[in-house]
Amino acid sequence: MTATTGALKGDGGVRRKSAPSPWKPKKQKVAKASGGLTSLNGRWGYLFVAPFFVMFLIFGLAPIIYSTAIAFFNWDPVGEVKFIGIKNFQDLLVDDRFWLALKNTLEIWALSTFPQLIGSIGLAAILRHRFLKGATFWRTVLLVPNITSVLAVAIVFGQLFGRDFGMINNVITFFGGQRVDFIENSFASHVAIAAMITWRWMGYNALIFLASMLAIPEELYESAALDGASAWKQFIYVTLPGLRNTITFVLIVGTIGGLQVFAEPLTLGGGFSGGSSRQFSTLTLFLYEQAFASYQWGYAAAVGILITVIVLIVSVINFMITRRLADDREESN
Repeated sequence: MTATTGALKGDGGVRRKSAPSPWKPKKQKVAKASGGLTSLNGRWGYLFVAPFFVMFLIFGLAPIIYSTAIAFFNWDPVGEVKFIGIKNFQDLLVDDRFWLALKNTLEIWALSTFPQLIGSIGLAAILRHRFLKGATFWRTVLLVPNITSVLAVAIVFGQLFGRDFGMINNVITFFGGQRVDFIENSFASHVAIAAMITWRWMGYNALIFLASMLAIPEELYESAALDGASAWKQFIYVTLPGLRNTITFVLIVGTIGGLQVFAEPLTLGGGFSGGSSRQFSTLTLFLYEQAFASYQWGYAAAVGILITVIVLIVSVINFMITRRLADDREESN
């Protein structure tokens, strides 16, 4: 007690301060460093993502604003520029070429999206099984169509669907049918374009579904097998419900891409009009024709705005139907 009192009071009974701990400065430095690091992340983090926003501003937002503005003008790049209000939209709504292009686009979208969806899920289910040898090789092969040039795909499919010497027509005539002109016939041309789209994107979507299937817990399949469920019932009651969100995503992305199909009809027909009677003219092909063949930039901009509105409407309807079907299946289970 005396030693402690003397240590505290010292000479003259004055209370002396204890020696500062050598750890306190280090704690302060760590706190400062931590605060500085947080500040650094906050400041430099925005700088790292700034290029994306700059690119979006230049190549995304600016063209949208510019296109929306010129849609209200009679804009000829080599002629006069005159404000005409909503006349471009009024003319577009009574333009038979626009409605024919919309009809063709919806048909091609339906012929490509749903077979592509079913085929992608089937391929993913095959790749998921353990008995498949060389699974990595086959997964890589599925990406080859997606990275193949559209022009090369059009040349190959043009030979397959050729009227006189095409392989498809040879098979049809072998079984006693008549040759089909896949260019001049409206529905047949849609089938040919849909086949090109399906071939290019089925493998890519199959890998998306495969990743989603691999995320489904294996315990669910084991429980279903113990309850006596066959492989088909496991697929229906375990796999498909687990793919609900992925199916919705693929359908929405497929809708956005399918309603803007451009390269396939352009390369297959070799012209802006989409065939001699516009039998496979699509919305984006019609837009391209008005902008770079007729040089009606204002009219083309109005087409682009309506395409955006149509894509949004169809995507929302597609999303609502998909979610409703999924919810009904969950309630029934």
